[in-house]
Amino acid sequence: MPRTKRAKPIYERGGFALCKRPDRSNLEIVWYDHELRRERSASARTSDYEEGKLALDRRYLQSEGQRLCPTCGQQFAGEVAPLLARVIADYLVQSEGKAGYKSACERLGHVVDYLSHVGAEVTLPMVNERWVNGFRQWLLGKPVYSGKGRYLRERAVGSVEPCVMQLAAAINATPGHTAQFKPQQLKDVSASPTYRADIAGMAAMFNYCLRPKAADGGVLSRKERSQARLYRQNLLKYLRIAVATWSRPDAIYELTAAQWHREAGVVALNPARRRQTRKYRPTLPLARQLHAWFDTVEGRFVPVSTVRGAWDNMRKELGLPGGGEAGPKLIRRSMATVARRRLGEAQWVQGEMMLGHKKASTSDIYALPEPSHLGGALAVTEDIIDEIEELAPGAFTAVLPQSDSR
Repeated sequence: MPRTKRAKPIYERGGFALCKRPDRSNLEIVWYDHELRRERSASARTSDYEEGKLALDRRYLQSEGQRLCPTCGQQFAGEVAPLLARVIADYLVQSEGKAGYKSACERLGHVVDYLSHVGAEVTLPMVNERWVNGFRQWLLGKPVYSGKGRYLRERAVGSVEPCVMQLAAAINATPGHTAQFKPQQLKDVSASPTYRADIAGMAAMFNYCLRPKAADGGVLSRKERSQARLYRQNLLKYLRIAVATWSRPDAIYELTAAQWHREAGVVALNPARRRQTRKYRPTLPLARQLHAWFDTVEGRFVPVSTVRGAWDNMRKELGLPGGGEAGPKLIRRSMATVARRRLGEAQWVQGEMMLGHKKASTSDIYALPEPSHLGGALAVTEDIIDEIEELAPGAFTAVLPQSDSR
């Protein structure tokens, strides 16, 4: 009986073809195996075209890392002039599931937007210092907007260069290519914020969440106060965790109940199965004032991807400086400043461990709260929390609806 002719592929790349079989629901990936000298196939494990395309791309990229020329036996060195858009897509496919994947998508997304601005037919040899300088100027001229399209601020110089660094990483990960430009060091393009909040300043932030005021100085109705507190509730959660852990914003947004070890009284800022990066996320003893709240939470502690909108509204009402001086990372910097004076230089190594700048010398999470490890930093943090609570009653004791913590 003659074989049924296979339908025309719906997607092809590098010798791999995505096909639909009339007798199967899932799509099929077909390719020719040069070692076995025969055609092979594998299920894409999906009937969705986009997911099937992604499955084929993954298989193609895996083959590129070890495929040999059937004539000379040498490993392929890659294309001479691949399109930048395809290189970025390949890099993101390879990076999927790795730490920093979300940031890579956001940063390279700006490069893709620039490609649509200058024309998508850009190959890697064209991406030189001059091309990258054009990208820098273009991105610097684009203001930052919220997800709903609301203007937030002008773009800082220091937020452009990480995109250039990510672009260089994508090019260097392409076989046979290296970036033909040099990213600038962040310390050379961004000025470190100098503003720090004191205890009273941090307490004012908690009062902003707990005791809303009318913009014109008038009195809010009971319903208006309730709505304002509800809107600011995620900001209040963020402030609590930021003060207690001195964490970077991204670690706070990703924090879940699974990272809280109640028996040891410590919280692992780095989730299980996430690789550590240069911005190390430590495991820290948690201030006693937050234990009761942490015990009630299921899922994420801050169920939003960012509190930037609420933060900017708070910054304006409290008269905090702009220009990147008083962003969400302000709590981390302020806690480090206040705690350093109280810990003293002899014990400041504990502060560096809290910040993730140095790794703790012990792997026993039960030993972390001890004075010889991080107990000194924990005691100072708890004292600061007590002082904030005195100036802003409810800052760490106000009950949060459990449904909003999931």
